[in-house]
Amino acid sequence: MADPVESLRLKLVGQVRGVFHDAAQGQQPTTPSDDALFARDTPIRLVHADIVGMMTGGIRALLLQMLHPHALQGVLDHSNFREDMHGRLRRTARFIAVTSFGHRDEALNAIARVNRIHARVGGTLPDGTAYTATNPRTLAWVHVTEAQSFLAGYLRHVRPNMPGAEQDEYYRQFAVIARALGADPVPETRAEAERIFRELRHDLATSPAAREVAQLVLSQRPQGTPRGVQTMITADAVAMLPDWARTMLRLQRPMLTALPARAATWGMGRTLRWAFRQSPTQPRP
Repeated sequence: MADPVESLRLKLVGQVRGVFHDAAQGQQPTTPSDDALFARDTPIRLVHADIVGMMTGGIRALLLQMLHPHALQGVLDHSNFREDMHGRLRRTARFIAVTSFGHRDEALNAIARVNRIHARVGGTLPDGTAYTATNPRTLAWVHVTEAQSFLAGYLRHVRPNMPGAEQDEYYRQFAVIARALGADPVPETRAEAERIFRELRHDLATSPAAREVAQLVLSQRPQGTPRGVQTMITADAVAMLPDWARTMLRLQRPMLTALPARAATWGMGRTLRWAFRQSPTQPRP
C-alpha cells in the first residue's frame, strides 16, 4: 500500500520541477556531478540548492537589472518576455542549475551557448546610445545583483548565521561563472560586492518601460504555481529591495503583508526542503 506521506512528497516534487523544467521539450532536472565546476557542499552549491531563497532572490535581482538601461533594452529588443516570461525565468534557473551542479563539460557548454547568444544582442537606446549584451560593465551589474540577491535569499530563509568567510567564498566561486561570461568588474568578497554595487548604481535610470517590466515580473504566475505562493514570493522579493530601487520602480514596501509573507515563505521553504530530502546524487529541481 502506498505511503500517503511519500505520495504527497513526490507530488510536491513533481509540481516544483514542472515550474523549472519544460517537460514538453524533454527537459530533465540537473543531476549533481562530482566533476562539476564546484565541489559538493561548498557555498555556491548550498546557496543555489535552496528553492525559496533562489526564487525570492531571483525576482529581486531581475527587478534591479531592469533599472539598467542597457540590460532593459536588450530584453525589450531581443526577447518575447511579454508572451513568455515564465520561459525566460525557467531558462535562467536552468542555467544556474547546470553551471552550479552539472558536469563541468555541460556547464562550460551552457556558458558558451549564452556567450554566443549575447554576441548577437545589440542595438540602440531611445537616446541613440549603442548597447551590446557583451558589455563587461552591463554584465557586471547583472552578476552582482544576482550574487547579492541569491545570497540574501539564502541568509534570509535558510542560514542567517552563515559565516562571513563562507559568504566571501560564495562570491569567489560565483565569480568563475561571471568572468567566463565576460563580466568586469567581478566581486570576490562581500566588501567588493558592496563597492561594485554602489559604483554601478550610477549607471541606472528609471523609465516607464522598467516599471512595466517590473509589474510583469511581479504578476507572472508560472503554470502550476498556486496564486498564494506567488504572492508570498513576490512580496518577500519586493521587501528585500533597497528603498531607492522601490522608489525608482514605484513599488510600495509591503507593510502589513511583509511579516506574514516572510513567515509563509520560511514555512514553505521548510516544506520544500522536506520534499526534496534526497541523496546528494539525485536531481536538483
